Amino acid sequence: MKKYILFFILAVFVLTLGNSSAFAEEKPRIGVLRFTNNVAGLYWWHSSVADDLADLLASELVSTRAFQILERKEINAVFSEQDLSASGRVSQETLVQMKKIKGAKYLIAGTVSAFEESGSKGGGIRFKGISLGAKKSETYIAVDVKIIDTETGEIVDARTIEGRAKATKVGADLNLRNFSVGGEQAKNTPIGKAIRACIVYISEYLSCSLVEGLDAPCMDEWNQADAKRRGKTKKAISLD
Repeated sequence: MKKYILFFILAVFVLTLGNSSAFAEEKPRIGVLRFTNNVAGLYWWHSSVADDLADLLASELVSTRAFQILERKEINAVFSEQDLSASGRVSQETLVQMKKIKGAKYLIAGTVSAFEESGSKGGGIRFKGISLGAKKSETYIAVDVKIIDTETGEIVDARTIEGRAKATKVGADLNLRNFSVGGEQAKNTPIGKAIRACIVYISEYLSCSLVEGLDAPCMDEWNQADAKRRGKTKKAISLD
């Protein structure tokens, strides 16, 4: 009899341990919203870039293997249904409540808050008597990232993430009519490189914030970078 009791206790212990491990290893489930832009006159921005940036970030987050990512089309479908319910065009019986997106704990919102380009022409090559100038340029982009709790609507964390890139290009400028941040045309441009650097940094920050935690050692580096950015901003606008 004692053997059976001991076996039962051992079995319960193993099952409890297994469930605890599975719970501890559960990955945060998040959704990435369409990016927005707050930079006036940003010449490369158009409607599809908002989706391109969201898709780039979602793909980068998937590659970290630290998150469960909700498909953007699922998010759009939920928002469309909620907008329809809020419009008053549906009956009370079928009204969809404005609640959290099913399965997603957090939503990630990104807003382009700064963009700068600087460069100088020089050097270059000659081909059949035609001079093609080489342009050295540096691109800077900043994105304000917000982490939103889907249950409460509260912004639980926010951070400005920066990306920079330097490059030398020869010949014609980027064709902006069909510009896509995820396309081959943009990949080797200063704009494309800065954007991709920023996206990678955003994914690294989210891994630190949502997986390691706000009090984790990895947050020290981000806090130092943020303090440096704030210092430059205050100096640029002459704040005391």
